[in-house]
Amino acid sequence: MKNAFIKNHSRKLTEGHIDRRQFITSALAVGVTLPTALSLANSAEAATPKKGGKLRLGYGYGSTTDSLDPGTSENGMTQGIHKCYGNLLFDTENTGELAGDLVESYEGSNGAKTWVLDLRRGVEFHNGKTLDADDVIATINYHRGEASKSAAKGLLTSISDIRKGSRNQVIFDLSSGNGDFPYLLSDYHLVIMQAKGGKVDPLAGMGTGPYVLKSFEPGVKGTFVKNKNYWRSDRGHFDEVGIMTILDTTARQNAVMNGEVDAINEVDPKIVNLMRRNPGIEILQSTGTKHYTFPMRLDTEPFGNYDLRMALKLSVKRQEPVDKILLGFGALGNDIPVNSAMPFHNDTITQREYDPERAAFHYKKSGHSGTIPLNASDAAFPGAVDAAQLIAASAKDAGINIEVIREPKDGYWSNVWNKKGWCACYWGGRPTPDWMFKAAYTKETEWNDTAWRGTKASKRFNELVVAAASETDQATRKKQYFEAQQLLHDDGGVILPMFANYIMAHSKKLAHEPHVAANWEMDGNRLAERWWFA
Repeated sequence: MKNAFIKNHSRKLTEGHIDRRQFITSALAVGVTLPTALSLANSAEAATPKKGGKLRLGYGYGSTTDSLDPGTSENGMTQGIHKCYGNLLFDTENTGELAGDLVESYEGSNGAKTWVLDLRRGVEFHNGKTLDADDVIATINYHRGEASKSAAKGLLTSISDIRKGSRNQVIFDLSSGNGDFPYLLSDYHLVIMQAKGGKVDPLAGMGTGPYVLKSFEPGVKGTFVKNKNYWRSDRGHFDEVGIMTILDTTARQNAVMNGEVDAINEVDPKIVNLMRRNPGIEILQSTGTKHYTFPMRLDTEPFGNYDLRMALKLSVKRQEPVDKILLGFGALGNDIPVNSAMPFHNDTITQREYDPERAAFHYKKSGHSGTIPLNASDAAFPGAVDAAQLIAASAKDAGINIEVIREPKDGYWSNVWNKKGWCACYWGGRPTPDWMFKAAYTKETEWNDTAWRGTKASKRFNELVVAAASETDQATRKKQYFEAQQLLHDDGGVILPMFANYIMAHSKKLAHEPHVAANWEMDGNRLAERWWFA
């Protein structure tokens, strides 16, 4: 009881809800000694966010083809930009829990087919307009429209209608129940935009977020100033924010060590120990659902052939990239995008091992001959080209010739990924199987980068994903998700050799809350909102 009381009051002191004197008086009242109370007060005050300063972030992502359209956001740099100027309906807190962002309260009914969302009152866009239900409805309709190219379109196919309950209430009607529906509305593409005549301008950069967009140069940088009317007084501490693209790994790491930027993402595991020797730098890693993949598109020859896909899956020494690319900062993958950090992980699926004899059998059965191109760039993840070379080397023993094609970093996500037959990729992962599958593997999603459609297994997979979303019996739901993962493992087009930790480096001049989010890099790509200068 005492510990919980002290923890609660320490948080209140840190957030400025009570002053030092009130904290000490309360601590003494529950039996804490004066020296201990003083020490606790000092610790809480040291963690109190300070206002001001210019934050500079260096991202290992970004392309000259990037856009302010949230629907086309495809990398961490643009995600960080959208979360500077905008808000979502829901988001994952740094503790890993789902919480309302622009939603104050919500309730599901009718077998999770109807969802009523009450919006926060008094939230303003940067031009002074008050947020209301019309903005939410117009935003969601933009992503789910018939002509939409939004990456979130596949997540929203179950929405049959969106209704305005009142100025501050939105009602969603679904064609089938989904207990995880609020998670889907936390997808980073669904930044709430301002409505005008029932439409939104996706390129306006107009939001309700902690910072106001000043400028945006695709693949270069975005600059922001503090939103003085931000609805969260405990967030958005910096006066200015600059988000820069630094694709070269060495240049990015030098930038933070030389003080040119305050924090970077995608630190190369090979350089972690060297960076730790710098007294002004802190290395921060978090373990979640991020994974590195090599998707094979079934709509591109020769990957529509089941035996060819199986031959390649069996020709990969999965432990090699974990040891040589991640250097221990990650874990073994098994060709499914669900791990033990997520519910309903199927741990009964046998780990796929390197088997050159079986690989050779399936390769011969496929009837293929000649070289298979594998397109890779370190834009996908640090060491992606080296990982591709490891795959090519191990496949030789099975008589499979793979040509690794090194692609330029700039334009990789628009010109290579989701277009060429076989390439390197990374996924931030999602907190639930339903969201992960709908983001990358169901037939409707724009980002089904394996084009896994049309096979008997993929049809059954899609049926299971829909059924599991509305299933209320957890034992049945588990069986459905387990079967879905087995189908993807056996028939799908993804080679997923490893789950990777997020590794970032930051100046010790920066401070943050005790928990750092593991759902995306850079504290859920909300570093600019959550952190401050010590």
